[in-house]
Amino acid sequence: MTDTVVDWKTREPRDVIPGFHGRFAHSERMSFAYWDIDAGATLPEHEHEHEQVINVLEGRFEVTMNGRTEVLEAGSLAVVPSGVRHSGRALTFCRILDVFAPVREDYRAGSTGSVLQSAMSNG
Repeated sequence: MTDTVVDWKTREPRDVIPGFHGRFAHSERMSFAYWDIDAGATLPEHEHEHEQVINVLEGRFEVTMNGRTEVLEAGSLAVVPSGVRHSGRALTFCRILDVFAPVREDYRAGSTGSVLQSAMSNG
């Protein structure tokens, strides 16, 4: 089953890691994560098979890929290729729309065993 029209306000948020409050939707081949991220919240270094597009809707978010750090602001995006280690930090409160391909089955299933949770416990 895939979503065809999504009203983010009707989606119940889930806290995947501390400070990252996500609402999720899925198409046949992609997953979408609409995040409200607390200022100062840290995204641990991790990697996954999914290509990821980080689209900053509000705030300032620092992302590090391949040892290079960039600050993303509202209206900017970054592409994280499959298998690339990356991390991040919310410099302010942020709203971010992440798009993943292929589908993030851990997010679709509401799994507590996501890549991010594993990275938190290993870090």
